[in-house]
This record gives sequence, C-alpha cells and structure tokens, in this order.
Amino acid sequence: MGDELQLSNISTNELEQCLKCTICTAYCPVAAVTPFYPGPKHAGPDGERYRIKDAKYFDEKALKMCLNCKRCEVACPEGVKIGDIIQAARIKYSTHRPSLRDWTMGNTDLVGSIATRVAPIVNMSLKLKPAKAVMDMMIGLDKTKTMPSYSSQRFETWFKKHALPQQSKYTKKVSYFHGCYVNYNFPKLGQDFVKLMNAIGYGVSLLDKEKCCGVALIANGMSSQAKRQGEVNIKSMTESVSKGMPVLTTSSTCTFTMREEYPHLLQINNDKVKDSLSLATRFIYQLVESGKVNLVFRKDYKKRIAYHSACHMERLGWIIYSTSLLKMIPGVDFVMLDSMCCGQAGTYAFKKENHDVASAIGSPLFKLIEEVHPDLVATDCETCKWQIEMSTSAPVENPISILADALDVEATKALNS
Repeated sequence: MGDELQLSNISTNELEQCLKCTICTAYCPVAAVTPFYPGPKHAGPDGERYRIKDAKYFDEKALKMCLNCKRCEVACPEGVKIGDIIQAARIKYSTHRPSLRDWTMGNTDLVGSIATRVAPIVNMSLKLKPAKAVMDMMIGLDKTKTMPSYSSQRFETWFKKHALPQQSKYTKKVSYFHGCYVNYNFPKLGQDFVKLMNAIGYGVSLLDKEKCCGVALIANGMSSQAKRQGEVNIKSMTESVSKGMPVLTTSSTCTFTMREEYPHLLQINNDKVKDSLSLATRFIYQLVESGKVNLVFRKDYKKRIAYHSACHMERLGWIIYSTSLLKMIPGVDFVMLDSMCCGQAGTYAFKKENHDVASAIGSPLFKLIEEVHPDLVATDCETCKWQIEMSTSAPVENPISILADALDVEATKALNS
C-alpha cells in the first residue's frame, strides 16, 4: 500500500458515540461549497463502519477532499474525533503513491535547506508567470497561487550567531520549536519570539534535534516518514522537559499536530511532553494572568487589528490567549472576525484540483476582511497568513510579532528583571 503506516482500527466505542446528528456536516467548510464531498459524518464514522468490514469501501477521491480543519470535531456534541477517523483511513487504506508534487510539498526540511542557499533565484522564479504555468501543467501546482518566499539566512543560523551568546544570563529558560516556516521562510517571527521572551526574563534554547512536525507529510501520503520525524521531535522535547524547560511554539498547526495527532494518527507516545508543549501566546498569557510577568507597551503603537481564528486554534481551544494578549495593547483597535476557514489548509489550496473548493471556502472571509479595513490581520497559523495575503489587501502577522513590535522592551525588562 505504498508508504503506509500500519494503524489499528479506530475503536468501535468511539464510532458508536456518533449520534448521526450531522452537525459536523453543517459546519464542514468543504461540504458547504461542493456536492462532491459527502461530508464528515459519511466520510468519517459512517464510512469507517463499512471500511472495517471491507477495505473496498475506502473512497480515496472523496476522503482527499477533507481539509483536516477539525471544525467537525469542534462542532461534535459527543467529542468524536471525526477528522482523525478520516485521516487514519487515508493512512491505512490509501494505495496512492506520492507524486513529485506531493514529495516536494511534504519534504519541507530538505526543500527548505536547498532553497535558502539560492533564495533570490528561487523567489524570483516562483513569482514568474511562465514558471507558474509550467508547474501547473507538469506537476499540478495551481498557477494562481504564489508559493511562500524563502529567506537567505535560516533562523537557526541567525540564532546561533546573534542570540545564543546572550541566553546564558537568564535563569529561567524555555525551548523553542520554531518549525520549518520560521527556519526557512520567515525567520523574523522567531526573532520576535526571542525578543519577547528575553524581555519578560526568559532565555531561549533550541531543541537538540528538530524536524518538521510532519503535518505536510501526513497530508501528502508519507505518514511513515512523518512518524520517524515525530519520534525525533518527541525525543528532543523529552530531553528539554527533563531539564525543566517547557517547549514553546509559534504555530498553531505544528502545536496541534504534535500534541493531538501524534498519538492518534502516528502512534507516537507524547505523554511525557504534552503538558509542557504549548503555544507561546498561551504560555505568556498564563504568566501575565498569574502576576508573574508584566508587559509594558509603547504609547505610539496604534493599529486596527482584525483577528482570524485559525481552524486548529479553534480545535485546541486556545484563541482566548492570543486575543486577550492583543487586547492588552492600549493602542490596538481590536476586531474579532467571524469564525471561518480560509481554505488554505497547509498544502491543500496549492494543489490545482483543489483551487475551486479552496477559493469558495475562503471567499466569505476575504470579503469580510476587506469590509473591516484593518491595518493588519492577526492569526496564529502561517498557512492562513499565506492565503489571506494572497486573497486580500491586508498584511498578516502572528500575534507574537505584533506583541514584540508593540512592546516597550526596556520598560518591560526593568519590571521583569
């Protein structure tokens, strides 16, 4: 079955918790825009009952339409892991061999390590219409999309040169899982994280070994490789946690994948690290709320900021942490956007066959953003950032970058020293 990760069947007990109420289908962004997707209830619990009896009931085409946004799980009144059932079925039953496109989009570390060496050439090429047309025709990358740009300097390189020497002076420390996006595409977010953590009195260290969280590999049919990479990450995180350092991230999807999907989809035991693995905004908010940390903001920072709820943030239930921190900035005119999927879903919207569905899903959100006229949109997911910036006139930033920009660093350091 190609690159298949052998999984035991989802338990009958979990399947039988499904009430067949179809609330999940009502909240599914894919089912709302196309009649060709049967909906999460049918693709998930209902379909799994048949698949357990005979693998011939596996419908590759239908299940590939699932975004894995987890909105079905947020809506489910019985807590059925509908999205996991669908993804586990893809892992177990799929006979599809990853294409060149799938392999390229899944292997973010390898592609990123090569692209950063010749970033100006790669970035220019990715924006050229002829190059887009060729990729559209030859490997199925949608020509209307622009792939994220690469940085000429990796975040890890910057950290070792400019930040590492200063981290030893801090008695309190955290480990940072930066992820492939920060390392290869947008080191500034990692730099903002270090700036913010140092300002509140915490030193930052990187994990001994870090691999991509594996979400792109899972989505593109390479779950065995995702498992190998996940095991490396958990081993490194366990070492950090054993030294008293919690592991923080700046990506909602990386966090969700490692906390929630490692055990369910990849059968990786993360019990030793799960409680110590957190999104940075959650960690900082809890420090502020408990009175252990004080934040001082610049008086001249004035922005109208609209917050977009990334799907995996909704599933984690952690939106309150990011939005509460943004509301603490005196000069912020905060707008909470209606909860809607942007349609990007990692690599999903880059694929030619998903263009119409992804665009239809995101369209109401893009229209709302233009109506709100924000100075910028805040979201905790980097792929949401890509989709929104490609589809609206608004720039998009992670809440960590906004906090770092708005912070009065010296005054905050003085209060937290």
